[in-house]
Amino acid sequence: MSATALLSHPLARPGDLGRTLPDSPHAVSVAMPTWADVVGYEEHAPAVMAKLKSGYPRFVIHPCVEQLARRFEPAGYLLPFPSPRTAEQAAGHVRRASGQRAEVRERAGAWGVETTAEGGPALKAFWQHTGMIISSRQAEFLLHGGAAPDSGAAPRAELRAQLAALYDCEAGDVFLAPTGMAAHYLALQALNLRAPGRPTVQLGFPYVDTLKLQQKLGCGVQFLHNLHDMAADLRAGLCQQPAAGAFCELPGNPLLGCADLRAISPILREAGVPLVADDVVATPLNIDLRPYADLIATSLTKFIAGTGDVMGGAVICNPASPWHDELKRLLVRVHEELLWPGDATVLAREIGSFPERMRRHNANGLAIAERLRQHPAVERIWYPKWEFSEAYEAVRRPTGGWGALVTFLPKEAGRRSPAVYDRLAVCKGPSLGTRFSLACPFTILAHYCELEWAESCGVSRYLIRLSVGLEDPDELWGRIEAALAPAVD
Repeated sequence: MSATALLSHPLARPGDLGRTLPDSPHAVSVAMPTWADVVGYEEHAPAVMAKLKSGYPRFVIHPCVEQLARRFEPAGYLLPFPSPRTAEQAAGHVRRASGQRAEVRERAGAWGVETTAEGGPALKAFWQHTGMIISSRQAEFLLHGGAAPDSGAAPRAELRAQLAALYDCEAGDVFLAPTGMAAHYLALQALNLRAPGRPTVQLGFPYVDTLKLQQKLGCGVQFLHNLHDMAADLRAGLCQQPAAGAFCELPGNPLLGCADLRAISPILREAGVPLVADDVVATPLNIDLRPYADLIATSLTKFIAGTGDVMGGAVICNPASPWHDELKRLLVRVHEELLWPGDATVLAREIGSFPERMRRHNANGLAIAERLRQHPAVERIWYPKWEFSEAYEAVRRPTGGWGALVTFLPKEAGRRSPAVYDRLAVCKGPSLGTRFSLACPFTILAHYCELEWAESCGVSRYLIRLSVGLEDPDELWGRIEAALAPAVD
């Protein structure tokens, strides 16, 4: 179904397993209607994997990309990449991480990295964590040809101009990337050039690949997840070990708390440590990071596009940063124009409606969060209006809201969360920020192989994350309430 049709007819029944969300060859989400489906996906159960037509492109290799890889006729495991430089970086990571051979090959406008079966996991990890991938639209063109795309200059220029307006910067301060994680990788490369050999600092519990990227592609990372004592922990940590930079999500995903940049930024500035902030959940419509962040790494796949069928990312070099000129020179050195013209065209088209859509997302998100907060079957909810609210308010724009991501934990969650999730009549699968509501058991989906570690950081394996869409909020609440009703004693 189209993104519009999914507003009123979500794919939420067991028989919908594996259908793309939305019905597009470029969809970035896939229906996982039951808790057991998600567990089966994580455990690679044949009955579940056979149903998946696609998935989130950094985790599930798109069918067009798989077909493109087969054109190389590899003797081992191969993934295609969008440039020689990216392919060489991937090959280097495979050699370092696995000790296996990794060779770069070129064919028909793509560069493949071939390795052994034993080197395959390291190659797939580079693809997943860095997001330096060939998009489905690019793979489709390389496979089937058709009208040759232009240089992409026009749609990229339009997209940069619109992002510059949202971030109060010049178009030249916007560096486009093929995915949100590729934007983080670009920032990390710039930091590594600025301070070779130094680790980074992760402030707050992050999205899974943000931490993995620093661990596997950086020079190590100091992980500070306790938001309550973060300023003191950061100061002590920097005294022991100088850092290349710090990464922080505002708010975090999935617990939606904010590190207090009013306390943290002076510590980082005094130590000469740039801050890379991720505003994917809040978006630039709601928060203003100019007083604190040095770089902003964001995903265009989520709320800015809203369609669920295009990938993209961007790094914003904050003109208010004391290191603006230095960081911009470094970004120019590491940046390549890898956002495919077809994807840039879609993003440039959709970003025009983003401000109006996001205001509706804000209103719907708040309405659902307030009702969940009062529901007798809900043990706990996380939402930026109440979770470390002073820290969020410090960066919230005067006309900004609190976003549309809500995380909740049913009472007696170990027994009831799977049933609540199964009954929930909204689309269920990975990703967020789509026009239609999208739910997932986030910890199971993102941290299945490290559940105990996630729970030690306060992230329950039984929580449910809901990206609230543009449905009528009363009608949407009726569906959520129906899922919760049997859990009320």
